Amino acid sequence: MKLLACNSNVPLAEEIAKHLHVPLTQVTIKRFADQEVFVEINENVRGQDCFVIQSTSRPANDHLMELLVMIDALRRGSARRITAVIPYFGYARQDRKTGPRTPISAKLVANLISTAGADRVLTMDLHAGQIQGFFDIPLDNLIAAPLFSRDMELKYGRGEQVMVISPDVGGVVRARSVAKRIDAQLAIVDKRRERAGVSEVMNIIGDVKDRRCILIDDIADSAGTLCNAAVALMDKGAASVAAYVTHGVLSGQAVERISASPLTELVTTDSIRPTEAVEACKNIRVVSVGPLMAEAIDRVAHERSVSVLF
Repeated sequence: MKLLACNSNVPLAEEIAKHLHVPLTQVTIKRFADQEVFVEINENVRGQDCFVIQSTSRPANDHLMELLVMIDALRRGSARRITAVIPYFGYARQDRKTGPRTPISAKLVANLISTAGADRVLTMDLHAGQIQGFFDIPLDNLIAAPLFSRDMELKYGRGEQVMVISPDVGGVVRARSVAKRIDAQLAIVDKRRERAGVSEVMNIIGDVKDRRCILIDDIADSAGTLCNAAVALMDKGAASVAAYVTHGVLSGQAVERISASPLTELVTTDSIRPTEAVEACKNIRVVSVGPLMAEAIDRVAHERSVSVLF
């Protein structure tokens, strides 16, 4: 087995390597003067089972290109099998046509990864389940629900005093999965989105009075949805509101918005490398998916079931 890390999330790659007791393969990634990406693998990979670890997070296009060029280098180096390990799959929110003459960019990115030479993909909490069908190669989609539910049970307990909240109708399946694990009830925030990146909370479906409410989502970008939902829940008499989000994109003023919100804490994973602002924020906590990703990689390498993890 060979583990290779691109530049988007080296600390996560190092943790995965530590759990697997496999050193990261030595690679050189640099930019030419015009910012073209150059990759050189400094070890023999012929006949090896190779795993490239790279989240396509900000800057998404640079990190995507690094991944594609690394896959091509491995293919031309005669690697036996290439698995793209993408903890956060960027462009996942562009999974359908939202209007006339608009792209389905998630499908385009899937095609690029396949064409570059990847044999399979390992990712986590895809924004939309149908993206699995965009790939013509095998894909394993890990979920953070077991990791989150264990953390919730330790911090907030389980049963009737806890209520899991879906911040929109589209996230009900994800929230219900977590609620079932901790034996909690489910409520839904009914919201109306006027335009991309701006949301308005309209109503709370469910009785949240005196409950410890936990919002569940896959991505927090501007964090406007979570913060608006937290305000609405507190207005309805919730005892407290916390949030668990798999991918903490947290762009723009998101960290400041979370700090000023009623959220007691936002728990996210290191699928995207936390920024200095995130690490400094008192009510944002990061849990690692390194052990989970490492176990999944080991199972893929040894042709064992990945689904039993969940």
